Amino acid sequence: MKKFIVGLFVLGLTSPLFSQVVKTEELSEVVVMAVNYKYLNQVDNTEAAIPVKMLERKAAAYDVTVQDYYQDDFDFYTVSFYIPDGKLVAVYDSEGKIIRTIEKFNNVNLPDAVKKSVLKRYPNWSIVKDVYRVSYAETKGAKKTYKLKLKNGDKILRIKMNEDGEFL
Repeated sequence: MKKFIVGLFVLGLTSPLFSQVVKTEELSEVVVMAVNYKYLNQVDNTEAAIPVKMLERKAAAYDVTVQDYYQDDFDFYTVSFYIPDGKLVAVYDSEGKIIRTIEKFNNVNLPDAVKKSVLKRYPNWSIVKDVYRVSYAETKGAKKTYKLKLKNGDKILRIKMNEDGEFL
């Protein structure tokens, strides 16, 4: 038993010897500047569906300045991102900063505030379809709306709400 404990002690002392040492020259290649942090702060929603967050982060991380079609002469570039659940069209300036976006996602997971508002106002209705739209402009900020299609038997109702559960 003593040999076992001493062996573990020696093994514990020798394991840090194999740790990796990273040179500072290698770190400079890994650091990426966050140009589009304002966009991410405006559109960020903790309760947003995973596909929405994924596509918004992909658009924010996209670097238009390293693409083959990039030229200093143009004032802006329009880039489209698609997934099965939705699409995002972003306009970048010549430095790679997002100027504006238009986003549309179908049948995403709704925030709790929206679900509770619908349940409170329309208790016997069920949500059949939903569309989540985001329009972002650098000067105006982000506008987020949900268009819902509700059904109760043969009756169909369409409503529009914001992300806080307020009816528009």
